[in-house]
Amino acid sequence: MQRNAKAIWKDSLKTGEGRLTTQSASLRDTRFSFPTRFGSEQGANPEELIAAAHAACFSMAFAYFAETAGAVPRTVETDAEFHFDLGAGGPAVTGLRLRLVADVPGLDAARFQAVALQAKDNCMVSRLLRTEVTLEARQAAG
Repeated sequence: MQRNAKAIWKDSLKTGEGRLTTQSASLRDTRFSFPTRFGSEQGANPEELIAAAHAACFSMAFAYFAETAGAVPRTVETDAEFHFDLGAGGPAVTGLRLRLVADVPGLDAARFQAVALQAKDNCMVSRLLRTEVTLEARQAAG
């Protein structure tokens, strides 16, 4: 399987803007900019998109591991926080925090925690954040 997204940026970092489009069209020509990322202007930014992807992936992984443990969740609610610092060395990720509230009949407290940790360690986005990134870059013609 493969999923795709495209970002197009125009002009300088602080005065320019970009547009995001995903293969599924859940984002279609969605605006992002310096003020939406580092200020309070409404719009998309990479950090919230990573947090959203992590919350969704973790919720689904939790449901999967709960089911493998013999319990079907009624609800799984995950909040994901992306923490970063704009220090002198440039932006740096300082952490990700997941907060889970789930209604899962049939899981005692110890098994609930074990399933949550299993989901955290095995969700594809958690694993992605620990992986190598490759790059193929070429200059546009003309």
